[in-house]
Amino acid sequence: MEETTTNHDPQYQDAIKAVEKTLADLRRCPDEEKKQLQEDIAQLNSMHEKITQGRVEIVIFGEISTGKSALVNALIGRDVAEVDVQGGWTKQVWGTAWEGAGHRLKSLESSEIVIIDTPGINEVGGADRAQLADVTARRADLILFVTDSDLNDTEYAALVELAAVQKPIICVFNKQDLYQHEERNQLTAMLEQRLDGLIPANHFVMTTADPREIEYIIEQPNGETKTQWRKPAPDVAELKTLILETLEQEGLGLIALNAAMYAADKSDRISAIRVEMRNRQADQVIWTMAATKAVVVAANPLPFLDIVGGLAVDAIMIATLSKVYGLSFSMSQARGLAKSISAAGGLYALGELANVGASFFKLVTGTLGTALTLIPQAAAVGFGSYIIGQSAKKYFEQGGSWGTGSAKSVVKDILAKTDKDSVVNHLKDEIRTRLDWNRHGSKKDS
Repeated sequence: MEETTTNHDPQYQDAIKAVEKTLADLRRCPDEEKKQLQEDIAQLNSMHEKITQGRVEIVIFGEISTGKSALVNALIGRDVAEVDVQGGWTKQVWGTAWEGAGHRLKSLESSEIVIIDTPGINEVGGADRAQLADVTARRADLILFVTDSDLNDTEYAALVELAAVQKPIICVFNKQDLYQHEERNQLTAMLEQRLDGLIPANHFVMTTADPREIEYIIEQPNGETKTQWRKPAPDVAELKTLILETLEQEGLGLIALNAAMYAADKSDRISAIRVEMRNRQADQVIWTMAATKAVVVAANPLPFLDIVGGLAVDAIMIATLSKVYGLSFSMSQARGLAKSISAAGGLYALGELANVGASFFKLVTGTLGTALTLIPQAAAVGFGSYIIGQSAKKYFEQGGSWGTGSAKSVVKDILAKTDKDSVVNHLKDEIRTRLDWNRHGSKKDS
């Protein structure tokens, strides 16, 4: 959606560009990645609309029965939220425009303030509460945390989680009319002590969003008196003033910073998912090609042609891995990288030495030696191919370079972190399965 008013604030424009760049990165993802990131794409589109329109989102958190819904009504100036004396009616996140706020962000005529209510934090479990804070609070430009007494453990834990999102928070002590003057002072002192380090002292206010009825004594014209119970007007003036002063001073900067942080968070998520999916696909390629090389080499009865076949499989593996990571290596480049990795890890002097020895044994004994060398030779070349694949994977993860190290340091690190026995046993099982499958196939065909 296009902006109705141009705003030339550099921070604001940079934030829009950050969101648009992240959206462009998402759209360039392969279809498989896009499928997993559909929700993120929708959320970023919504954030783009939010910042270009100048929509400020104020999110309210608190336990049930603290008066969150009444506070929404009091700020809006009319009943937009149902107020249930038993509490707990708000089951989903929802929002409404604060039309009577009388505030517009500078140079954004279409800007608006939206107040968003959330379920009571004591209705939501620890893990779900953390997710609610992560999803809802990360969109928020300003957070109101509502309480009606000293903070209990659940409230304090939720407040710490919200503070970690690094958004401005105003702590609202609601239902102040339920306490005497001295009690209010004591509670204020306790809360300010609990909030120290989490919320600035000037971001603590007291309200009465849904006042209890008060008995009024009314004097009649004839001098007689009568009593009448009335509900006073809500007292949220201090909170409203603090909100509007905050938006007047920092409103445009808040939504710009929020959008930029949101885009950065989504960009990190895209990278993490992309790495996870590519690594999973790369590991599958490595295991498959290592087992394939093991069978091709060990089951080949022709001496030394088995080694040539193995090198070809390594080259195919590396060329395939390059495509997984968005690069495109030719077979010549793939063979060169395979040889440099092998040389860096001493694999020719170790695993390949066993491979050459087994191939020579075939030459001396004729093809009868194939049966004796099959599993040992397969395990040796399979492990070597696995290390080559993991090293190439690291190379491609870093955009086709060895990073700050060298091929030798990368291979050495991978070898140190690899459980050889586990890899070899896994490969042996895979080799036997493939050979058994081939024998069954032959019997079936004969």
